[in-house]
Amino acid sequence: MKTINGLTVGAVAVAALLGVGGCAGMSAQDRNTAVGAGAGGVAGGVLTGGSTAGIVGGAAVGGILGHEWEKITD
Repeated sequence: MKTINGLTVGAVAVAALLGVGGCAGMSAQDRNTAVGAGAGGVAGGVLTGGSTAGIVGGAAVGGILGHEWEKITD
């Protein structure tokens, strides 16, 4: 079971890295949203032991925070 959870977290990390690689034509807000979703998904997977709900929830929260990053940091 731990092997499957580890593979899930690894797959999400690879998908996030590939997604960030396609950010060349994106606006800063779009790029922050993608990076936040990827990082949130990985963090959610790590914190919940690779559960699907943790990955999806982390990606959602990370995407929202990434989208709003400029407003938060000003």
